[in-house]
Amino acid sequence: MVSKIKGEFQYFKSMPHGMRVLLITNMIYSMVLPIIEVFVSAYIMRSESNPSLVLKYQLAVFTGIPITFVVNGYLLNHIKVAHLYSVGMLLSGVSMFIMMFLENLNLTAIVVSGFLMGLSYGFFWANRDFLALATTNDDNRNYYYGLETFFYTISAIIIPAFVGLLFFYTDEFNWFGGGQIVSYRLLTVLVFALTITSTVIIHRGKFEKPKLKKFIYFKFDQLWNKLLVLSALKGLAQGYLVTVPAILILKLVGDEEILSTVVSISGVIAAITLYLLGRFTKPNHRIYIFAIAYIIFFIGAFTHAYLFSALGVIIFILSKVLYQPLHDISYFPIQLRVIDILTVKEGKSEFSYILNHEFGLYFGRVIGIGLFLLLAVYISDTVALRYSLIIIGIVQLLSIPLAKHIINKSK
Repeated sequence: MVSKIKGEFQYFKSMPHGMRVLLITNMIYSMVLPIIEVFVSAYIMRSESNPSLVLKYQLAVFTGIPITFVVNGYLLNHIKVAHLYSVGMLLSGVSMFIMMFLENLNLTAIVVSGFLMGLSYGFFWANRDFLALATTNDDNRNYYYGLETFFYTISAIIIPAFVGLLFFYTDEFNWFGGGQIVSYRLLTVLVFALTITSTVIIHRGKFEKPKLKKFIYFKFDQLWNKLLVLSALKGLAQGYLVTVPAILILKLVGDEEILSTVVSISGVIAAITLYLLGRFTKPNHRIYIFAIAYIIFFIGAFTHAYLFSALGVIIFILSKVLYQPLHDISYFPIQLRVIDILTVKEGKSEFSYILNHEFGLYFGRVIGIGLFLLLAVYISDTVALRYSLIIIGIVQLLSIPLAKHIINKSK
């Protein structure tokens, strides 16, 4: 067992230096993501008991992302990519600080905090995608995304469990006065510490600063237009996956401690599966992993809609924890492979595709969140929580034949 672990470590060391630095940075920052994706939504729901308000927060987040992508494109000509990457990580802590330390949480505070979180995501994802593209190739991208999503999944196990213990002991031993608010503020301090650590590590890499004379285009190759449709289908579910699980847990299951336990337990199988898939699968296996991910999501969404109970919620969250990493390990290499081909064919900068892709995601996110809000406003919150996910799950199945077509055209 020890020799196998050493062998895997040696394999990791054989990867390019920039790729290793990026992976280590993302490993640290992966411990932040479960907090800002799950427990910020739970905090809003806990404070206001309004699912629509949580989705409005998420809409503000998603609006800030594409705006930041555009700004990031201009800044890349003047500021090192590692600096911009660091800004993204640090802004997530600032956004949490604003929300958690305000005495009165109103719509304005939620929107401002959400928009700032969107800025943090924008700087983080724009530069992460650019660095991943620059430090990997098609042969090692399965390994890169397999290891990266392995980190994210392990964090999805450890961090929620830690947060659950934090909530328990804060109340049990009356730390800093006790109570839910104190627990959330301690989480904010933890986020700042982790983002600072990630910032220090990313600056150990030597990354070239790109020169982007032009990066905004409106006409692209047909292959890219098809990938944009795929990105919009992906975006449909994203708003739900970072907000609705927390809402469902608090409404149908219990409190944050149960939320922590469910998310942690469901990640064990996913973590082991992901590392093995990333280590041993080849580019031709991506479509199978992609299809399995969407089928799992559909099964979870259908079960939730049919049962609409604590058991249904738990099954859906189990499917979500499996779906997300399986989807990422297959989707991102498909996206980057298309960019590799089209940068040569069209002569456009790599960042122009990264930027345009984000607007495809944004279009899908707005439609997805809009569906929930329409159902909530014109029918009820209960109908929106019960049926919006199954609608999304059905539509997303269209991604499978489209992804297969894109892969075939990218060979």
